[in-house]
Amino acid sequence: MLRLPALALSCLFASSSFAAQAPTYGQQLEGFDYPHPLKHFSFQSQGQTLQMGYMDVAARGNANGRTVVLMHGKNFCAATWETTIYALSQAGYRVIAPDQIGFCTSSKPVHYQYSFQQLADNTHALLAQLGVNKSSLLGHSTGGMLATRYALLYPQQVERLAMVNPIGLEDWKALGVPYRTVDQWYQRELKLDAEGVRNYERKTYYDGRWKPEYERWVQMLVGLNQGPGHEAVAWNSALIYDMIFTQPVVYEFKHLQMPTLLLIGDADTTAIGSDIAAPEVKARLGHYKQLGQQVAKTIPQGSLVEFPGLGHAPQIEQPERFHKALLDWLGR
Repeated sequence: MLRLPALALSCLFASSSFAAQAPTYGQQLEGFDYPHPLKHFSFQSQGQTLQMGYMDVAARGNANGRTVVLMHGKNFCAATWETTIYALSQAGYRVIAPDQIGFCTSSKPVHYQYSFQQLADNTHALLAQLGVNKSSLLGHSTGGMLATRYALLYPQQVERLAMVNPIGLEDWKALGVPYRTVDQWYQRELKLDAEGVRNYERKTYYDGRWKPEYERWVQMLVGLNQGPGHEAVAWNSALIYDMIFTQPVVYEFKHLQMPTLLLIGDADTTAIGSDIAAPEVKARLGHYKQLGQQVAKTIPQGSLVEFPGLGHAPQIEQPERFHKALLDWLGR
């Protein structure tokens, strides 16, 4: 039976009155509590010194000598992997959970050319410093796109690849979604608030459902975006959205060389830019029940586990069910 740490505390956020008074966090999410000690990796990239926040959690069960690297999604942080870190650690895995540049506890550069290759290289440098030469990857949402790119760049160092409702299973721009400029994304991100995030996630991520424990992650995201680093956070978010939209990975799944698992909540409807797409275009986007099955067939050693009726984050909605499927596959 997995414990669900901090869920009782998160219930305090459930009321709108408390949410209106929610705390704000620093530009690198200072003030928000991570479930394990937070460390920082400093490195040089694109002419500047940057920091990646990360957690490095040792195996708590019988150590099996294997490492799992967790890659978070766009509206998530390393902390969002809380119950997954616990499940993997208890099962004997070392778990490394970084925050990518531009996100959460990591640097928000004034200028940065974002690419999935660059973020993969940053992560590779972190793992090299930690002495990790081989690992399994678990990417959620945007982290699935990053994990795919990492696995393509460093195939000899990736034992297994698992992706949880990854975005990028389709190419939105090729399907007719209009392009937003970075400036347009920036103006959109400046307006981010708790009500908007909550409504979007309820509709798109959770198929209309909501649980009090989800509120903690809403406040994490909004507290970061409305804190003293408001403009820097919004600017980096805009650059990252441009990366996501313009750098599809769907055409390269066929090149993945390692055993690969898709973990798909089939009620998910996430599709970048669908809010400004024409109705006939929007109707074709974000059908994860079909997308998961289609993409699994294109991956040479691909497997698919579906969670009927679950949304974008099955590891949060039904953690015990999710972690059983993940650990069974990792242990094969």
